[in-house]
Amino acid sequence: MPKPIPHIAVIDTMVNMMTPEALKTQPDDRQEFFVDKIGVDTETYRGITIGDLLQRMDSAGVERSFLIASRAGAAHVSHSHHVPYELVVEAVKQHPDRFSGIAGIDPTMGRKGVVELQRAIEDQGFVGAHFYPHWFELPPDHARWYPFYAKCVELDVPVQLQVGQSMIYSPNYRLRTVGQPITLDAVACDFPELKLIGSHVGIPWTGEMIAMAWKHANVFIMSDAHGPKYWPKEFVHYINTYGQDKVMFASGFPVLGFERTLQDIADLNLRPEPLYKFLRGNTERLYRIRH
Repeated sequence: MPKPIPHIAVIDTMVNMMTPEALKTQPDDRQEFFVDKIGVDTETYRGITIGDLLQRMDSAGVERSFLIASRAGAAHVSHSHHVPYELVVEAVKQHPDRFSGIAGIDPTMGRKGVVELQRAIEDQGFVGAHFYPHWFELPPDHARWYPFYAKCVELDVPVQLQVGQSMIYSPNYRLRTVGQPITLDAVACDFPELKLIGSHVGIPWTGEMIAMAWKHANVFIMSDAHGPKYWPKEFVHYINTYGQDKVMFASGFPVLGFERTLQDIADLNLRPEPLYKFLRGNTERLYRIRH
């Protein structure tokens, strides 16, 4: 398949580590979600090397990916998993022109987690933070997240967090949806300097997510997890018009594959300037990515 958008060196702001080493941290009951429900191919689900990941990026025209050292749930809970920071650090060290690291946070770690985040940014080269509210059943405006927000402001790095509906990732560990976009309102008011990035399009509350990004100069949106052909029309319009400075491309790989996702974006026929901002410019600016 030819590169769908060959004139833009794409930056993908959310890519999950799928190496065999990273997958050792994941419980054995995830196939029903990833393979049967989401449609991730079995080869990828079982693990791919960093070299394989780079080949897939090259085939799609993705220049750089942000690798997430995700922390899905409290470390002491059996159905949770934490990707070690060191695995991301090593990948970035080997390919600094292709990868950047995003540090997952676990609010149950308290001050220890805040110190660990600071070390990740200052000493290990991570460029931002990330978390999933539903894995802890703590909405984004819960007090336990606030020390991490304050540290992100102090370090001047963005924080990514899932907004919108969560799923059943494990049939034995059901999690409530707590990331409704309106919960970002209080956070953005309390931390106007904090760069807040809501991922997963905000579905099924996309209009609410757009309202938060329109209201607050420090709130942004990421496009991962939902195929472009299924994006609400209001989201496509937002990218292409008055929200062109507020949305960043992400696949959430392996939830979405690089090539097919970018081909579907090409089919949206976005205007050239908003398309460039969406696929590269906004991420480059927000994360201060240098050529």
